[in-house]
Amino acid sequence: MQTAQRIIVNYQRKRFLVSAIVALVTLSLTLGIRFISQRSLNQERIHEAATQAVSTLDKILLPLEDGREEIIRLVGLPCDEAQPLIRKKTAVLQTVRSIALVKSGILYCSSIFGTRDTPVNQLQPALPASEARLLLSTDQSLLKGSPIMLQWYPVSADGEDGVMESINIELLSSLILSPRAPLISALSLTLGDRHYIEGLGVVDRLPEDPDHPFYRLASAHFPFTINVSTPGATALALRDLPSQLPLALILSSLLAWIAWLATAGRMSFTWEINLGIAAREFEVFCQPILNTRNNECTGVEILLRWNNPRQGWISPDVFIPIAEDHNLIIPLTRYVIAETVRNLAVFPAEFHIGINVAASHLRRGILLKDLNHYWFSAHPSQQLVVELTERAALDDVDYRLVRELHHKGVKLAIDDFGTGNSSLSWLEKLRPDVLKIDKSFTGAIGTDAVNSTVTDIIIALGQRLRIELVAEGVETEQQATYLRQNNVLLLQGYLYARPMPLAELPKWLAERSSPPAQHDRHPNPIMPLR
Repeated sequence: MQTAQRIIVNYQRKRFLVSAIVALVTLSLTLGIRFISQRSLNQERIHEAATQAVSTLDKILLPLEDGREEIIRLVGLPCDEAQPLIRKKTAVLQTVRSIALVKSGILYCSSIFGTRDTPVNQLQPALPASEARLLLSTDQSLLKGSPIMLQWYPVSADGEDGVMESINIELLSSLILSPRAPLISALSLTLGDRHYIEGLGVVDRLPEDPDHPFYRLASAHFPFTINVSTPGATALALRDLPSQLPLALILSSLLAWIAWLATAGRMSFTWEINLGIAAREFEVFCQPILNTRNNECTGVEILLRWNNPRQGWISPDVFIPIAEDHNLIIPLTRYVIAETVRNLAVFPAEFHIGINVAASHLRRGILLKDLNHYWFSAHPSQQLVVELTERAALDDVDYRLVRELHHKGVKLAIDDFGTGNSSLSWLEKLRPDVLKIDKSFTGAIGTDAVNSTVTDIIIALGQRLRIELVAEGVETEQQATYLRQNNVLLLQGYLYARPMPLAELPKWLAERSSPPAQHDRHPNPIMPLR
């Protein structure tokens, strides 16, 4: 059988395990949610940076697109006539370094140098072209070798005539391609097969870094792409995760504490007892009490046994004290009374049935209400014996209730007399019909132990007060002989019968040499319950 300490330790382990699981789950969920949230935020910021760069460059290029027709009309005009107009346009657009007019593949007019006579393909090998083009290149006129963005608008069908606009990308890079560490390590611009990186200029290949992959976003209006070099939303979220640990630990500790408090009721032995009552896991046993004067069984003591499907057999020495300490002894006793009444048919008429009752059950008339509801409403022919345990003090027992029980014919016994909170004044106040000699005193018979002397004192006291005595725990013939010689005739113990389920009592009685004594002029002695 389980011990109280072992059961309580098991429940504490379960509570600790549940609380630990709650803490770990909370910690994991908190960090997981913060990680997902931060990763999503990082992704939004990376996309926002790329979108902002694309939008800024779009805003720079769109005015060129809108003013294209006005400039195209100038192609073919003499440079002296066209230059003031294109110089004015350059000043208006601000971001444009220069505007050049091309006729028959010859750059003949520049907003900066005026009249020129230079084949355009000497300056930019990719031009002229029959379709509009936006490309990255280096300046070969004003700031030779500096990176520029070229916008080419053809005028003729063969592409030999057109307008070439140069944009100083270096002046825009701080506005468009500024990194935001640590989220963004670098931004770059891709046009066709060429790329511009701030600080490096125009390159044919982007540097590859496995730890900093590119996030790319293309313009919806122009053929360019913004490349965002970043450690990655996931890597950044993981890097930021340790900073979220204090909050996660506080939250997990709080929820673990709440779980510890919440499981105090459901993961405790008191909850187990309540569940056992509700699920009818407790079984009512009985142990016969014999009158050794005629060797007849005149009654039984009702006992409670618990084969817990989750814990196995649990001793009454374990669950009864815990039930008393946690105000569950009254529901248990109520359960015993109800089960006993339900099985009254197994007991002969005039039989004495002892039921153990805690002192707390005698307060505020609770016991009388329960007996009226269960016992007296069944009109039993058996004699009820209410046995008071001495594990709790009897000082606050409602003695008016005791008198009412006597008036209703209920007999009163004091169980384990001499082992608990005994007081001789109680014998006067309670006026018990029976004193039960505890098995510890019975076991001391025939020894030199102090308990042996106490046994003699209890016997003498009971006989002097004319209170009937019942000896518990009789296991040897020597003990039985001694008790009989001292006129203790009601004996109970393994020498005669072990506790048995109620259903086995009729068979046990039938196997006795004679049936239980019938009521005659000599009243049958009484008996109680444990």
